Amino acid sequence: ADRRVRALSGGQRRRLDVGLALVGDPELVFLDEPTTGFDPAARRQAWEVIAGLRELGKTVLLTTHYMDEAQALADRVAIIAAGRIVAEGTPADLAAAQRGTEIRFTLPTDAAPAELPRVSGEVASRGRNVEISTDNATHDLLALTSWADGRGVGLEGLTVTSPSLEDIYLALTSDKE
Repeated sequence: ADRRVRALSGGQRRRLDVGLALVGDPELVFLDEPTTGFDPAARRQAWEVIAGLRELGKTVLLTTHYMDEAQALADRVAIIAAGRIVAEGTPADLAAAQRGTEIRFTLPTDAAPAELPRVSGEVASRGRNVEISTDNATHDLLALTSWADGRGVGLEGLTVTSPSLEDIYLALTSDKE
């Protein structure tokens, strides 16, 4: 309270910026990179403030390069590359439009990749490690787990990963930047 703005750290200045944006209880709030320079704890606190604004019915227009921030806070996202909007929608809609849920697991020791059931996705294996890129994860998971259950084995290290907002951003902008 006793310091001039120029004496504040970068993170403290950003907190002050957010506070000043909220002073008049606006219905529409523009936040440009609001958590740049924040430590992880301050960043999460800012997220809580922004989420609270949304719960109060405020409209928040947020620009950020942190895709996890957009994923956590945004109802709708617009991805801009070379000055043009290349995609827009909810984070879930953008993820659904991208190809490739990844299924990964380790083959049981007594199984070979050729013994795997037919799946709709593209299968790649390195030793006992298997990766399947699929647009029909539910179908392929059912086939794989039924196969493993029928053999009385587990699929060690089984993970299912949908593309993150960062993956989507990179896919949509890599040829435009």
